[in-house]
Amino acid sequence: MAATGDRVVVIGAGVGGLAAAIRLAAAGLDVTVVEAAAAPGGRMRTLASAAGPVDAGPTVLTLRAVFDELFAAAGARLDDHLRLIPQPVLARHWWADGSRLDLYPDLEATAGAIADFAGVREADRFRAFHAATARLFDAFDGPVMRAPRPDPVGIAAAALRNPALWPWLAPWATLAGRLAASFADPRLRQLFGRYATYVGGLPAQVPAVLALIWQAEARGVWAVAGGMHRLAAALAALAERAGARLVWSDAAAEIEVAGGRVCGVRTAGGARHPADHVVFNGDPRALSAGLLGEAARAALPERRTRARSLSAQVWSFAARAEGLPLVHHNLFFADDADRDELAPLAAGRLPPAPTLYLCAEDRAEAAAPAGPERFAIILNAPPLAAGCRPDPDPEQEFAECLTRTFPRLARFGLRLTPLPGPASLTTPAAFDRLFPATAGAIYGQSPAGALSAFARPGARTAVPGLWLAGGGTHPGAGVPMAALSGGHAAAAILKARASTSRWRRTATPGGMSTASATTGGARSR
Repeated sequence: MAATGDRVVVIGAGVGGLAAAIRLAAAGLDVTVVEAAAAPGGRMRTLASAAGPVDAGPTVLTLRAVFDELFAAAGARLDDHLRLIPQPVLARHWWADGSRLDLYPDLEATAGAIADFAGVREADRFRAFHAATARLFDAFDGPVMRAPRPDPVGIAAAALRNPALWPWLAPWATLAGRLAASFADPRLRQLFGRYATYVGGLPAQVPAVLALIWQAEARGVWAVAGGMHRLAAALAALAERAGARLVWSDAAAEIEVAGGRVCGVRTAGGARHPADHVVFNGDPRALSAGLLGEAARAALPERRTRARSLSAQVWSFAARAEGLPLVHHNLFFADDADRDELAPLAAGRLPPAPTLYLCAEDRAEAAAPAGPERFAIILNAPPLAAGCRPDPDPEQEFAECLTRTFPRLARFGLRLTPLPGPASLTTPAAFDRLFPATAGAIYGQSPAGALSAFARPGARTAVPGLWLAGGGTHPGAGVPMAALSGGHAAAAILKARASTSRWRRTATPGGMSTASATTGGARSR
């Protein structure tokens, strides 16, 4: 029987939940992971296709060191369990006028490509932008991304050491504004403004500091051999080898609380898992919405989870491609970013002609395969309207999205055959059904506003013993960020457990233990 304080139930086998489970099981705790789906990954899911399982979630892996560290925490090597393929081209970008720009992991290779694309002056501006974002990334890595919560003192100290950061940290500075000051060519503003959407925001609404996302890609993009879902499978296997038990196809129905702290998790299938700690790896909004029971509502104020990030319409299918030399990651830009995409999204409407992101999954290390190949195409979309659950006609929604996608790709010169069917499309309403209480938002809380990073929930909640992990918590959206959040949750639990044990050891006769499972708790990244 596990010692008091050792039993942990992780709700959800997404990257954040698995990262927490791996670290806690490796530390000797009794860990059970409860997952509603039949396979690990959460949003890192797949759909069937004629060419095999095709990723229907994240397609980009950056900050590989986060996963090297996670495997090492369980006494393993990532390279013994996965094959990661470094991408020589970070992404290929296309405009309707026929212009094309590749970005590379090498600074001067990218600068040279930009010089050919937009002129020598823009290449020099890019070098300055790269240097500024590198300083931002290095300044924020410790006090923000690697810290359990954003550390204002650490941020201020970094800014004082480097006054060049000040324009990027001003409360009124937006990503769109800083890009306007950084580049003269509107296509480069459009390209680097795209990074706001990678965390579910819009360039004119998110803080300028999010330009550091460029550095996450500039430091390397990897493809996972076989698809991103192989990463989820490897993490699940690592958790089991560390000693965690994984329960599939049984959704958590209630987080039980007794005596003011969590005591277990009850599932839809009728099972009960006793727990001293529970890690919730879902959208925190599900807790404040009461989907995990009335007692768990107290974990977070509803206002902390109200603002939603962007959603998406996602195609996942197999087809033959003709006409363009695709790489693994490709972007086909809207003709007029503000008119065709950003303004409609800001107004909560589907954009008529958005930028199309296309992942050619089977081109990670080779040219086009002989037969059908796997594709994922992502179109940004607004989340579901607050307070309502629109249920559009599926046939109409499919037909409209088909028109917004494939004729436009054909105008760029790309022909995909055969066209996908309705089962290949995931919509905002479908995302909300798959991930309850998200309102279809695939990046959790909105990153809009100067203080958005400080508003995102951390690992610790107001309910003792209940912790958070995943892309909806600090430090934010993205596969490596979710993994870091799981590490923050695990560290908080281990610290709380050590604090409780220390109080027990030093209690004196007649004294009163004041130990709390939330003592010293950290927040997830």
